[in-house]
Amino acid sequence: MAAMNEVEILLAEPRGFCAGVDRAIEIVERALERFGAPIYVRHEIVHNDHVVRDLREKGAVFVEDLDEVPVGARVIMSAHGVSRKVRDHAVARELEVFDATCPLVTKVHVEVKKLAAEGMEIIMIGHAGHPEVEGTMGQLDAGIYLVEDEAQAARVEVKTPDKLAYVTQTTLSMDDTKSIVKSLQSRFPLIRGPKISDICYATQNRQDAVKVMSPQVDVVLVVGSKTSSNTNRLREVAERHGVPAYLLNGAEELQPEWIAGKSRIGITAGASAPEALVQGLVTAVKAMGASSVRKIPGVEETVRFPLPKGLTA
Repeated sequence: MAAMNEVEILLAEPRGFCAGVDRAIEIVERALERFGAPIYVRHEIVHNDHVVRDLREKGAVFVEDLDEVPVGARVIMSAHGVSRKVRDHAVARELEVFDATCPLVTKVHVEVKKLAAEGMEIIMIGHAGHPEVEGTMGQLDAGIYLVEDEAQAARVEVKTPDKLAYVTQTTLSMDDTKSIVKSLQSRFPLIRGPKISDICYATQNRQDAVKVMSPQVDVVLVVGSKTSSNTNRLREVAERHGVPAYLLNGAEELQPEWIAGKSRIGITAGASAPEALVQGLVTAVKAMGASSVRKIPGVEETVRFPLPKGLTA
């Protein structure tokens, strides 16, 4: 690295936890406090290994199939949302459900059902296999098609091109989504989009912060899980702006060669990454020679989502 007094760490603002993640974690913690362990959680509550490990140590039991949950037990649905089939399964097993689905994901679910009731077919822009996409598409039995990129947008076939709408996964890249929508609009001029963008405010704010930070740094370190969609998008945004970027779960994965010879090191974090991991990385970078830390001014987030009934004080 450069001489000690020349190396600066720049922190993106905002970064890390969003309101939906805060709410989801609090739902699990409140349930454990009120009812005691075990509390079952379908899928990882959020995509972060550290968060899941911490909740598991407190008594949360993570499952992928509700058949793993004892009949009549309490279960929390993850922040990513679930399909109608999963909800029906929970009813069949007489489970007491606490829903940690991010309200912004719920907005998309409501949107999809409303459009279908109007006789519209729907294109879902998102990543195959992601639990949010599975949950959103699973609100309907038919008439919804997945498009992941411009190539798929160019060849997707629908039955009613004059009655067509699109929705998106909430954690996508804004730039990628714009190009996919443009491709769909060129093929289906009557296609309708949501009145308010489905991409969540936190995803947008974190991507905007990286766009502001990228021209000011020599490298960007993104804290978060490799399974987190919004975290991966932050790395891509930095790279798209010509800056090498690396995604890491925490300071233990930092490779010295990533920051060797760099004078300005940018750090951000995905919406499911705790601030403690960011500070741990800051400490590790300082140990390798950085001498100062500066926050880049950004949007101040004040959004809070209410807890579900049964868990409020």
